[in-house]
Amino acid sequence: MNEQGSPPANGFVDLPDVESLDRFLARANGSPAIIFKHSNSCGISARAHEEMSRIEMPVGLVTVQQARVVSNELETRMGVEHETPQVFIIRDGKALWTASHGQIKAEAIEAALRQISG
Repeated sequence: MNEQGSPPANGFVDLPDVESLDRFLARANGSPAIIFKHSNSCGISARAHEEMSRIEMPVGLVTVQQARVVSNELETRMGVEHETPQVFIIRDGKALWTASHGQIKAEAIEAALRQISG
């Protein structure tokens, strides 16, 4: 977050609690929002983190070791079983696209965003 409390143009926005998750999703204001659930103790997740760092828009980052409540909340709200690493593209409170593990590639996410945005 910058000094004004807005997410950066690109890069990760830490989502340590449900309140920060709600703020991040609200800021999307009808546009797709990307959330990445990451484990800081998993090699596959480290590779996925590198892929996510290539995305040219803010990415909400849920590090499951520190934000298990947020991870659980996403599972409940989206109706998608927990996996780590895992990516959601969310608009208006609904998961429009998800991927996990080896499926997490910057190109796939960008293609999904283009398809969702029409």
